[in-house]
Amino acid sequence: MGKTCFVCALFAALVLEPAARAGAAPSATTLKSVCRVKGQEENTLQGMGIVVGLDGSGDGGNYQPTVRSLAKLMSVMGEQLGPRGVAELRDAKNVALVVVTATIPAAGARQGDRIDCTVASIGSARSLAGGRLFLTPLVGPDRSDPRVYALAEGPVTVDGDTMLTTGRVFGGARLEADFFNPFIKDGKITLVLDENHAGFGTAQEIVETVNSQLGFGTGGMTPARAINQQNIEVTIPEHYSDDPVLFVSLVLRLPLLQPASEPRVVINERAGSIVIGGDVQIGPVVISHKNIVIEAGGAPDAGGGFVALDPAETAVPRLKAMVEALNAMHVPSADVIEIIKGLHRNGKLYGKLIIE
Repeated sequence: MGKTCFVCALFAALVLEPAARAGAAPSATTLKSVCRVKGQEENTLQGMGIVVGLDGSGDGGNYQPTVRSLAKLMSVMGEQLGPRGVAELRDAKNVALVVVTATIPAAGARQGDRIDCTVASIGSARSLAGGRLFLTPLVGPDRSDPRVYALAEGPVTVDGDTMLTTGRVFGGARLEADFFNPFIKDGKITLVLDENHAGFGTAQEIVETVNSQLGFGTGGMTPARAINQQNIEVTIPEHYSDDPVLFVSLVLRLPLLQPASEPRVVINERAGSIVIGGDVQIGPVVISHKNIVIEAGGAPDAGGGFVALDPAETAVPRLKAMVEALNAMHVPSADVIEIIKGLHRNGKLYGKLIIE
């Protein structure tokens, strides 16, 4: 099969077939929404520099790491200290020692590109407002690699009036090397499921989708196989050996029925929010909280302060129904959260509880 015919067939599989099944598929997403291609990760560069030009809000001459760094910087710039050495810098209140970081995008970057970098004081400086980052070399996270990947400098912008010891230098890091993130290894790509979508069922569904949509023209071989619940390995067909970018784009555009999520409850106690994901169920239980009694999964007796769940519920009721019943009784969010935590401790919450 020629490449043109192969693309036509793939177009039919990606567009026409899903369109014909539109009535049967109530919701669909794409692989790109639930996974990424291995190798397309962000990289962090780091360095230690000096912010100058502060209005008396720097580290001061009593913070020796800043004094030593300033003395070394002056030496590199050809300015030697006098007979008193670093003691001459005891009144240097306009400088601050900072950690500088810059993040390379997952798609990579080219030499000469400029990206934002952040600075954070590690000394006794009160504020970095109005300062300027002196030229600072940035290296990679591997300390055994001494290569300088970027040079950072520029005016520091602080966030509001509260976080005065951290700031950002917009476009301050100029890359000195190319960053090409390889995504092919041994003629294969690896799809990595997002943490919140990883699971054996979702991984197998992706394998079946890729094999059914892209399996033709491969001599009967199935291109995709699941390594585990988070990683799916896909062999690049011979048709696309010289154009892997097109193949990856087609893979990431494949339709995927709404992936089944793991039943979980996410609670933010500080905000008082409760997010119930998936079909979270609870076991037969009687809950007595203050002047309220809730019975789930059993036949209730009449009584004052009794709250019954939806009678249409099955023998294994849903957490959603219980929360709705509590909300109808105007139970405070803090109390609802305590009840859910009690269900979890009692083994009656059939889902994962995440407390933020």
